[in-house]
Amino acid sequence: MADTTLMDKLVSLCKRRGFVFQSSEIYGGLGSVWDYGPLGVELKKNVKDRWWNAMVHARDDIEGLDAAILMHPKVWEASGHVAGFTDPLVDCRQCKNRFRADDPRIKGTPGQPDAQCPVCGTRGSLTEPRMFNLMFRTFMGPVEDSAAVVYLRPETAQGIYVNYLNVLQSSRQRIPFGIAQIGKAFRNEITPGNFIFRTREFEQMEMQFFVQPGTDTEWFERWREWRMAWHHSMGLNPAKLQWHQHAGSELAHYARAAFDIQYQFPFGWQEIEGIHNRGDFDLSRHQEYSGKKLEYFDQAANQKYLPNIVETSAGADRVALTLLVDAYREEAVEGETRVVLGFHPAVAPIKAGVFPLVKKDGMPELATTLYHELRREFTCFYDDSGAIGRRYRRMDEAGTPFGVTVDGETITGRTVTVRHRDTMQQERVGVDRVAEYVKDKVSGKLSS
Repeated sequence: MADTTLMDKLVSLCKRRGFVFQSSEIYGGLGSVWDYGPLGVELKKNVKDRWWNAMVHARDDIEGLDAAILMHPKVWEASGHVAGFTDPLVDCRQCKNRFRADDPRIKGTPGQPDAQCPVCGTRGSLTEPRMFNLMFRTFMGPVEDSAAVVYLRPETAQGIYVNYLNVLQSSRQRIPFGIAQIGKAFRNEITPGNFIFRTREFEQMEMQFFVQPGTDTEWFERWREWRMAWHHSMGLNPAKLQWHQHAGSELAHYARAAFDIQYQFPFGWQEIEGIHNRGDFDLSRHQEYSGKKLEYFDQAANQKYLPNIVETSAGADRVALTLLVDAYREEAVEGETRVVLGFHPAVAPIKAGVFPLVKKDGMPELATTLYHELRREFTCFYDDSGAIGRRYRRMDEAGTPFGVTVDGETITGRTVTVRHRDTMQQERVGVDRVAEYVKDKVSGKLSS
């Protein structure tokens, strides 16, 4: 059963501490659209930076790309999205709500007298299912007619496929090689929800790896291993990660094999990344629809072939939510409840809080100087408001791993108190060593 209490607490914390806000909130909000606040934007940037480093900077066989959101409409015909990117939709004639026809909350068969609306409870009010295309459609240019129709991309992968030859030739890569991209995608979901897990506007981190036919299964297994290891490296609890294999009708028409990496959210096991063996479906379709040859000539083997593709597709928003859920905990400390986001320092939005113990004796001046020195190296937050214990608690809720306090001994001995978020233990560190100390902890290899 879904633990709505935990999610409610997390949503409240995210607003209170500036991770995520409801979009257009002053106008009543917009359904399942969210804005990232100061801490949320830092958290998601850390996720994307670590993904980009693992995919592009740490490897010499993957190139980066940033393709446009708007593409030629024939791209989506070739990919199958115009004809097949649909969900079955039903309406309630009584309360006017809309649902997917396979919504597990619906009792009975939509369109039949026994069907019961999951919101208002009326029987016989649900319409027959009709297919609904999930792509957002708009028009290019001043005239709104069928010739001007374009779509907001529902995935970033197609931008990689149509640029495959451009990247291959300009980078002088050879098969096997990959193309990585981070970017926005849009899906007009019928039933989005679970906070930032399923939204209509989201950010994908996708990599398409082009391989010689016959080697696709081997590469598929390698990428499965590497991608699970990456999620472990983010500090996620391995016991809450599992594989889910697509089989039967669940397997997409383009895929030879597909596995999801799932995380155990309060609302159940859900996908945070998919690894797919797509064969040559995508390049063969674009070759057919564009009329342009997309074959690769392998000089060493003296043969031409259409590469197969192994895809890794992760959601930046879903990984950010996973980190938030995994890090959240409550502890009893001296009769009070301490709320902590236990991020690993490498992904924490703020690395250190800097505090003067009191607003006198030169402590604010020293703390301000230290704060400006540290923020040249990593993200910091300065706080001189309230009791020091309250300031620590605020940083705990923000997931800040270190609290640096300027106190009386700083004035006399040039040392500061460094407080550790997880253990609440404190140690003395020289003022001139604080930056090095925190950077060493932040840049250290993440534990699995």
